[in-house]
Amino acid sequence: MSTKELLEIYYKGFAKKSGWESVISDDFKFIGGDMTKTTPIIGKAAYIEVIKRFSRVFKSMRVKEMIVEDDNACVIGNYDFTFPNGKNINGDVAEIWKVKDGKLDSLRIFFDTLTFQENSK
Repeated sequence: MSTKELLEIYYKGFAKKSGWESVISDDFKFIGGDMTKTTPIIGKAAYIEVIKRFSRVFKSMRVKEMIVEDDNACVIGNYDFTFPNGKNINGDVAEIWKVKDGKLDSLRIFFDTLTFQENSK
């Protein structure tokens, strides 16, 4: 499968909050949520746990832009969030992907962590 096809499967399932896991590598690497922590979370199971927590606050998402070059991609995802404090916010997340051996192998995300943290209390 191409990088674009893997991402299309991932985001179709991610928007529905199910069916995205099949394209993630077993030793998946994830960095995001805190710019001071650059050590990745390793493993498919660990990433699934991250997404379980994240799925509590995002209500819907869509891909705004996808740039693919060989085994690398950048996706701008647009999310509708409903936070525990009741606030609804729409925001973009920059998502940098790497593919290895036919699976999504790593993801690094960038977003407004301060707004996210302030509304997650």
